[in-house]
Amino acid sequence: MADMDFPPNQGLDQEEVNERVDDAIENNEVVLFMKGTALMPQCGYSRRALGLVDQHRDEYETVDVLESLDEFRVALNRHSGWETTPQTFVDGEFVGGSDILAELEERGELAETLAAE
Repeated sequence: MADMDFPPNQGLDQEEVNERVDDAIENNEVVLFMKGTALMPQCGYSRRALGLVDQHRDEYETVDVLESLDEFRVALNRHSGWETTPQTFVDGEFVGGSDILAELEERGELAETLAAE
Protein backbone atom coordinates (compact mmCIF):
# COMPACT_ATOMS: atom_id res chain seq x y z
CA MET A 1 0.00 0.00 0.00
CA ALA A 2 2.89 2.40 -0.54
CA ASP A 3 1.51 5.68 -1.85
CA MET A 4 4.70 6.92 -3.43
CA ASP A 5 5.84 3.91 -5.47
CA PHE A 6 5.18 4.93 -9.04
CA PRO A 7 6.56 2.87 -11.88
CA PRO A 8 9.30 4.82 -13.69
CA ASN A 9 8.23 7.42 -16.26
CA GLN A 10 4.62 7.34 -15.25
CA GLY A 11 4.82 11.05 -14.66
CA LEU A 12 3.11 13.10 -12.02
CA ASP A 13 -0.50 13.96 -11.50
CA GLN A 14 -1.54 16.95 -13.65
CA GLU A 15 -2.82 18.90 -10.65
CA GLU A 16 0.42 18.34 -8.78
CA VAL A 17 2.43 19.62 -11.76
CA ASN A 18 0.11 22.63 -12.17
CA GLU A 19 0.69 23.46 -8.52
CA ARG A 20 4.46 23.06 -8.84
CA VAL A 21 4.56 25.35 -11.86
CA ASP A 22 2.33 27.94 -10.17
CA ASP A 23 4.49 27.88 -7.03
CA ALA A 24 7.76 28.09 -8.95
CA ILE A 25 6.55 31.08 -10.97
CA GLU A 26 5.07 32.85 -7.95
CA ASN A 27 7.87 32.23 -5.48
CA ASN A 28 10.97 32.89 -7.56
CA GLU A 29 12.13 36.13 -9.16
CA VAL A 30 13.60 34.13 -12.04
CA VAL A 31 12.65 30.57 -12.90
CA LEU A 32 13.77 28.48 -15.85
CA PHE A 33 11.73 25.45 -16.84
CA MET A 34 14.16 23.23 -18.70
CA LYS A 35 14.96 19.71 -19.80
CA GLY A 36 17.38 18.38 -17.22
CA THR A 37 18.99 20.15 -14.28
CA ALA A 38 21.35 23.10 -13.92
CA LEU A 39 24.20 20.61 -13.55
CA MET A 40 23.04 18.28 -16.32
CA PRO A 41 21.02 20.03 -19.03
CA GLN A 42 19.45 17.43 -21.32
CA CYS A 43 19.03 19.47 -24.48
CA GLY A 44 20.93 22.15 -26.36
CA TYR A 45 18.19 24.77 -26.04
CA SER A 46 17.97 24.27 -22.30
CA ARG A 47 21.76 24.46 -21.99
CA ARG A 48 21.77 27.68 -23.99
CA ALA A 49 18.98 29.27 -21.94
CA LEU A 50 20.70 28.22 -18.71
CA GLY A 51 23.98 29.74 -19.87
CA LEU A 52 22.33 33.04 -20.73
CA VAL A 53 20.45 33.29 -17.43
CA ASP A 54 23.54 32.24 -15.50
CA GLN A 55 25.62 35.08 -16.99
CA HIS A 56 23.37 37.66 -15.38
CA ARG A 57 21.86 36.02 -12.31
CA ASP A 58 23.42 34.37 -9.26
CA GLU A 59 20.08 33.30 -7.89
CA TYR A 60 17.43 31.62 -9.98
CA GLU A 61 15.37 28.48 -9.85
CA THR A 62 15.41 25.68 -12.41
CA VAL A 63 12.67 23.09 -12.81
CA ASP A 64 13.32 19.83 -14.66
CA VAL A 65 10.32 19.17 -16.91
CA LEU A 66 11.54 15.71 -17.91
CA GLU A 67 10.16 14.39 -14.66
CA SER A 68 6.69 14.62 -16.17
CA LEU A 69 6.96 16.14 -19.64
CA ASP A 70 3.36 15.97 -20.89
CA GLU A 71 1.98 17.39 -17.65
CA PHE A 72 4.54 20.20 -17.60
CA ARG A 73 3.62 21.10 -21.18
CA VAL A 74 -0.02 21.50 -20.18
CA ALA A 75 0.84 23.43 -17.01
CA LEU A 76 3.27 25.80 -18.77
CA ASN A 77 0.84 26.40 -21.60
CA ARG A 78 -1.61 27.82 -19.04
CA HIS A 79 0.92 30.51 -18.16
CA SER A 80 2.68 31.27 -21.41
CA GLY A 81 0.60 29.90 -24.27
CA TRP A 82 3.63 27.78 -25.19
CA GLU A 83 4.27 24.10 -24.58
CA THR A 84 7.92 24.01 -25.59
CA THR A 85 10.79 24.25 -23.14
CA PRO A 86 12.91 25.93 -22.01
CA GLN A 87 10.71 28.71 -20.67
CA THR A 88 11.91 31.60 -18.56
CA PHE A 89 9.72 33.60 -16.19
CA VAL A 90 10.75 36.79 -14.39
CA ASP A 91 8.60 38.22 -11.59
CA GLY A 92 5.77 35.93 -12.66
CA GLU A 93 5.86 37.10 -16.27
CA PHE A 94 6.73 34.86 -19.20
CA VAL A 95 9.87 36.10 -20.95
CA GLY A 96 10.54 33.36 -23.49
CA GLY A 97 12.72 30.47 -24.54
CA SER A 98 16.37 30.28 -25.51
CA ASP A 99 15.85 32.18 -28.78
CA ILE A 100 14.20 35.14 -27.01
CA LEU A 101 16.91 35.18 -24.33
CA ALA A 102 19.60 35.17 -27.04
CA GLU A 103 17.82 38.03 -28.83
CA LEU A 104 17.62 40.09 -25.64
CA GLU A 105 21.30 39.36 -25.00
CA GLU A 106 22.22 40.56 -28.50
CA ARG A 107 20.33 43.77 -27.92
CA GLY A 108 22.04 44.19 -24.54
CA GLU A 109 18.71 43.96 -22.70
CA LEU A 110 18.97 40.58 -21.01
CA ALA A 111 20.71 41.77 -17.84
CA GLU A 112 17.94 44.34 -17.29
CA THR A 113 15.19 41.82 -18.11
CA LEU A 114 16.55 39.36 -15.57
CA ALA A 115 17.16 41.99 -12.89
CA ALA A 116 13.82 41.38 -11.24
CA GLU A 117 12.49 44.42 -9.42
